[in-house]
Amino acid sequence: MAEINLFLIFLGSIGFDLLIGDPRFFIHPVQIIGFYIKKISDLFIKNCGENKNILFWGGFIIAISTIGISFSLGKLIELSYMQSKNNLFSGFLIFLGLSSCFATKGLISSVKEIAELIERKEINDKNENAIKEKVQRIVSRDVRSSSMEHLMRSSTESLAENSVDGIFGPLFWIFIGIVLMKFSIFLPGPLSLGFSYKAISTLDSMIGYKYDYFRYLGFFSAKIEDYFTFIPSRLVLLTLPLVSSKVNNYLSIIKNSYLDGKKYASPNSGISEAIFAYISGIKLGGKSKYQNEIIEKPIINSNGDFCNREKIKLICQLILRLQFLWIIIFILIFFIIFNPN
Repeated sequence: MAEINLFLIFLGSIGFDLLIGDPRFFIHPVQIIGFYIKKISDLFIKNCGENKNILFWGGFIIAISTIGISFSLGKLIELSYMQSKNNLFSGFLIFLGLSSCFATKGLISSVKEIAELIERKEINDKNENAIKEKVQRIVSRDVRSSSMEHLMRSSTESLAENSVDGIFGPLFWIFIGIVLMKFSIFLPGPLSLGFSYKAISTLDSMIGYKYDYFRYLGFFSAKIEDYFTFIPSRLVLLTLPLVSSKVNNYLSIIKNSYLDGKKYASPNSGISEAIFAYISGIKLGGKSKYQNEIIEKPIINSNGDFCNREKIKLICQLILRLQFLWIIIFILIFFIIFNPN
């Protein structure tokens, strides 16, 4: 019974994120995680910035402590809920906690807004600066000198990549947690795994870079994120064509997406971007500025069109369709596991 209630809370949290997103009155867990990561990272950089070994092991401490604290907090709330026989307050905390692990409404709304601003007929210096500020909030690259075309591409790449980190990765690990709770309440559950994955994703986005101090400080964070996003990104690769108009070309799209995606240094971001690029018919990759360094990423879907507002709308629709498909699959799996007869 408790597992069914948890599953219903899980479904409700998805709906809450789709309809409401992140309430402004609620302190988002990512803000707390980010504050901790920044403070301890700055401490290591300020005092040990020239010592690669200390930065390397300092990064290990940052990663393990951040994930450990996040996991423990989620586990305590889960145990409180399970041992108190579905306590209403603990259930409400789980509901809010799970909804905070998803970023569907926030991600889609922000990218759509950017696309609409870029495709307005009148763009002056003030509008251009406002657009760049909005793009900079969702990407790690430096967009201060970017053209409108590059800003559109950057936003699209962020949408494709972050759909896994912010939507499908949490969906996968939270569902795994619900299944594990069937066997023991002391195993990782939905909130502990959801918080852990959110911590891993935040670590990677804040310090998981390959330049300056972060090359050493963020090594463990980047590797851990690679491992925990590996399965969700492949599941997106395999299932996204099923909710598109190109399902008849399923095998060729999977093959081309995988071949283009694996050219990226990251084992996951290239795959995520590639499948969305081939399904929506756009070209991604190319030159981008990170700090003071120009990095040229491999071209994905070289025969595709340039990114535009209509293509971004299509990708947003695909994300919502795929999320719905995953929910249907999770419901079927849940009832097979919990009602074998």
